[in-house]
Amino acid sequence: MIGKLYLIPTPIGNLKEVSPRFFEAIEDCSYLACEDTRNTLKLLNILNISKKCISCHEHNEKSSSINIINDILDGKTIGYLSDAGYPCISDPGYILVKEAINKGITIVPISGPNAMLNALVGSGLNTDHFFFYGFLSAKSSQRKKELFSLKTIPFTIIFYESPHRIKETLKDIYDVFGDRKVSIARELTKLHEEFIRDSLKNIIEQNQTLIGELVIVIEGAQNTKEEINKDSIINLYNKFLENGFSKKDSILATSLSLNIRKNELYDLLKEKNML
Repeated sequence: MIGKLYLIPTPIGNLKEVSPRFFEAIEDCSYLACEDTRNTLKLLNILNISKKCISCHEHNEKSSSINIINDILDGKTIGYLSDAGYPCISDPGYILVKEAINKGITIVPISGPNAMLNALVGSGLNTDHFFFYGFLSAKSSQRKKELFSLKTIPFTIIFYESPHRIKETLKDIYDVFGDRKVSIARELTKLHEEFIRDSLKNIIEQNQTLIGELVIVIEGAQNTKEEINKDSIINLYNKFLENGFSKKDSILATSLSLNIRKNELYDLLKEKNML
């Protein structure tokens, strides 16, 4: 009988967010695959759990996934844990899940902590529609290219960022997006949890020292149809393609996002030889 693959989120700070199902899932596992065995073992020790852990991180995920999947096919149930949060969300796990699905293995996601959602609902910005991007590039030139492709998205946008890059990233966002409302969430669920809600310009001018894990939540573009140029339309269309949308769905998503007719978009894409 084939085993299962559990995707098990870990606390982003407060250990009280570990649910009874977390314990049940781990108990059901033959062993755990981890982004970092040191961090997982530290967590398990605090929770009084004893379980074998193996490494499966961004540098060995492809090779490690082969062994994990073979073990599941042999009947073992295995859990995958990333560090502080949900597997596959700006963390390893995607390759493992994709290969497991290809082999007909049952995937069991366990509900749990996620910094993106905490930051979003506490931001005070529109939550009807949002676009999670994750980490921007560490290089400013590449980061700005990414930001230009996101500039016209009318939905609230969410980024992750590290404390040693936060100031440069905020400046790059301001240079590309202009001044917008922003909420920066730091140290979520921890003792010094904080939400900094202001305009980009004001936060940059205040030049605060921001430490801890950071989530940037920024309001979407307020562009009118007349303000959207062809490059912006193409950039958004390509962004949907890069995120796994089909051409048909990318056209629909772009037309809805920018409030333009699908026929107009078809004509533009044909003009650019992109269909």
